[in-house]
Amino acid sequence: MASLDTAKPSDAGSSSMRHGGKSASSSSSSSSSPSTSGVNKTAAQKKFERMQKLRELQMKRNEARKLNHAEVVEEDRRNKLPENFEAKKRKGEWILQEEEKKKAAEARGEDYDRIKVLDVSAEDAEKWERKKKKKNPDQGFSDYEQASFRQYQRLTKQMKPDMEEYQRNKEKMGQDMYPSVDSLMQGTHKDSEEGINRMVADLEKQIEKRSKYSRRRAFNEEDDIDYINERNMRFNKKIERFYGKYTTEIKQNLERGTAV
Repeated sequence: MASLDTAKPSDAGSSSMRHGGKSASSSSSSSSSPSTSGVNKTAAQKKFERMQKLRELQMKRNEARKLNHAEVVEEDRRNKLPENFEAKKRKGEWILQEEEKKKAAEARGEDYDRIKVLDVSAEDAEKWERKKKKKNPDQGFSDYEQASFRQYQRLTKQMKPDMEEYQRNKEKMGQDMYPSVDSLMQGTHKDSEEGINRMVADLEKQIEKRSKYSRRRAFNEEDDIDYINERNMRFNKKIERFYGKYTTEIKQNLERGTAV
């Protein structure tokens, strides 16, 4: 009897094991079905992300195309401008700023040159002094192009532009103030009477100064002709200047015919 009683729990355990195995298999089968749906959802998400990435790339491409077109247009506009346009524009703006600062200093009763010097550092002042010492005021010239350039620099340094008139012309002309190769400026600008008078006075001054540079020596008919052309004449004068005191007696003897 005792053996039968002990055998029942084992049977019950084995039956429970069988029931447990079924439940585990059923749970595993039920858990496998959501995994397949999760795979399908991930593929859809990947497709959506790819399409979104493609749209972003297309937008970036269109934006880059617009920027490139704008750069091409801007580069073409810069190429049509005259040479040194940006440098001239910066210089003009700097002159306007300097004039405004000078007027503000005069309104306050201050010396603008003194204020400007106070802003210069000792290192910059030393550099400027070294440049002045190295700079040759008269470098000469080797051709007429350099002579014309030197004259241009000298004339531009003497100019004192009227910035108020410049500002008025800038407001009046607008974009035509900085013409390009496509601008038509003929008949749109008329020189002032004062500017014409200044130009005439400067030209007369240049003519007067040029007349003093080199003048042709007057020809003396009583001088002895011992040359065959002007070059030979200049050579004979140089020889006479250096050796004339030694050859005067020989020359006189040759002229009198008493030379031995």
